[in-house]
Amino acid sequence: MERPPNSTISQRLIWSCAGLVFCVSLAFYGWTLAPTVTLVDSGELIVAARTLGVAHPPGFPLYLILAHLASMVPLGNVAIRVNFTSALFAALASATLTLVVAELMVTSQFTSGRRGRAKVARKNKGNAPGADVVEAMHSKTVVLIPAIASGLLLAFSRTLWSYATIAEVYTLNSLLILLIFFLMFRWRRRIVEANKASELTTTLADYDYLLYAAAFLFGLALGVHHVTVGLTLPALAIIVYSTQGRKFFLSTRLLYAAILAIAALLTVYSYLPLAASHAPILNWGDARSPQAIWRHMTGKQYQVFLSFAPQIAGAQLIEFGKLATRQLGPWCFVPGLFLLLAGLVSAFRRMRTLFWILVVVIACDLAYCLSYSIEEDKDAYYLPAFMAMAIAIGLGLSWLLRYILAKDLRGRQFLALALLVALAMPALAVVGNWPFNNRRHYFIAHDYVENILGGIEPNGLLLNQDWQVESPMLYTREIEGLRRDVKVVDLNLLNHSWYLDYLTDAYPELMARSRQKVDAFTAQLVPWENDPASYESDPARLVKISSAFNEMCQAFVTNELKVAPVYITSDLLERTPQNKEVTEWLTRSYQLVPRGLAFRIFADQNFHAPSAPPLQTRGLTDGTLFFEKDDVFKLKVLPVYIGMLVNRGRYLAAASQHEYAIAAFRQALSLDPNLETARQELAKSLSRMRETGTAPP
Repeated sequence: MERPPNSTISQRLIWSCAGLVFCVSLAFYGWTLAPTVTLVDSGELIVAARTLGVAHPPGFPLYLILAHLASMVPLGNVAIRVNFTSALFAALASATLTLVVAELMVTSQFTSGRRGRAKVARKNKGNAPGADVVEAMHSKTVVLIPAIASGLLLAFSRTLWSYATIAEVYTLNSLLILLIFFLMFRWRRRIVEANKASELTTTLADYDYLLYAAAFLFGLALGVHHVTVGLTLPALAIIVYSTQGRKFFLSTRLLYAAILAIAALLTVYSYLPLAASHAPILNWGDARSPQAIWRHMTGKQYQVFLSFAPQIAGAQLIEFGKLATRQLGPWCFVPGLFLLLAGLVSAFRRMRTLFWILVVVIACDLAYCLSYSIEEDKDAYYLPAFMAMAIAIGLGLSWLLRYILAKDLRGRQFLALALLVALAMPALAVVGNWPFNNRRHYFIAHDYVENILGGIEPNGLLLNQDWQVESPMLYTREIEGLRRDVKVVDLNLLNHSWYLDYLTDAYPELMARSRQKVDAFTAQLVPWENDPASYESDPARLVKISSAFNEMCQAFVTNELKVAPVYITSDLLERTPQNKEVTEWLTRSYQLVPRGLAFRIFADQNFHAPSAPPLQTRGLTDGTLFFEKDDVFKLKVLPVYIGMLVNRGRYLAAASQHEYAIAAFRQALSLDPNLETARQELAKSLSRMRETGTAPP
């Protein structure tokens, strides 16, 4: 049998390189790990994982099971345990990408054909003794250095690194996708090698265990983030077609693979009804019936964000461009783009199948994401495309090393230059992305919750509709037991019957005081959940359920005011179709008095001195954290701090309490020195105090 040219590279060496990438990545992730709960879905996911509950659609059952196991480890707080699972998955994903690139490089060497190997033999003919050793070293370098560099580039890319330090599902999702492709590429190589060998000692079906393992993992991966996993199916089909042709799709082997994938999918999603049947603390969707399970798995409530309008796709494409240019930091954009294009050209010329696989992964990912208009974690949806780009950059590095090799650099010179070229980019990516991904001092979400609760008196009711409040507050209440006396109601979640059940368990007295209105709304809500289209087509039913919702919200306020203070967050003043009538009723019927980061409502119009609880502002202005302009903190959280300080100042100024108003305006300007509103209000208060001769310094 002809000896394959890749035989000089041992599998142990390749796996050692992957291990190196894993260790380096995990070390960086561990150092930059968030010490507590973060914004967006972190709080909800930690609560669901810790209590074996059900998270928002599609449920992420595999992630919740693994995160639950991590939450049981008696090291650190619960949040940091779950955060570390993301770091572990991301480090494994980076190592797996190293294996993928090495596998592709080895396969390309083998499939370069007899003509290519003869060319190498002629080049080496007549070389000095030991030339074969140098050639072997070059062969290893061209494979291993790009593989290591690609793995590190993915590890230190902006998006993967950002999700590696918080509680989120996307690093596990990335790991499973890369494992699937690694198994499929290994399956393809084994079959190609067997086909090219002069003697076959095994049947092709002997390698199908790799295919079946990939199919099983595909089914499991659908239990994490099924949309991005499903988008890789066309690329996987290309691998199969290029390896076995059309005959495979008519064979029982495809049936076996499909059965394994479906079995894995059903097994992992059986978690939903099992968890829901135990009435956990967080039971999103109450997925016990087949209809509820299907509705939860398919994420029906998020389908409203899908739009195929050209203007939306254009805006999303611009956003993708911004995200793509950030991935490797500001100093790696130009070399990264060059190597990306070089890698795609190299793949087109030398590995045409791989070229189309990468193009299809990117195209399918973009085709979906450009029509899906969400904001908070949209970058994670592009991870399959970013991983394909990292592979292409690895191919570009391999091409560059072959080009350097053609310059007849020998031995240590070549090795040193290869290391310099390949490792410079990951190092620059670390430097460029470190300020934005270092969450070692990230207390933003926890401090945000504490600052809101700090202005609320015992047993108060807090109405809000901001997920950046609700999600971390779920964690602080259910895991840490912080301020369990405060009753927190999210108006956006009130249109889910499972949330009404949660409120009944969490705040039985609150729900009992408004039981009549709650039951009236529930009677309308359940039919709407089962068939929302019937309400959309019947304006009378839509008006009826809207009226029931408004009456329930009003009952919460009026009944609670009899026994405890009631507060609202500032986001309720932003009128939305759902809360418009509630907001108008609140502002018309009550006086809103700033209390920290929330408003307390009063039935009278008298002056009520607004309390000023001390605000924890770690990471806001102390230089320990850096944020892009489109970060959720910049868009959702920081404006609340600034806005409530300005509101406090205005309320005090209206009552001629200018000295205290000036302090509030100055504190707002310390958070945003360019805030013109605060400057103007500050100038007005200073002018009033000068008129009375009491102006502060």
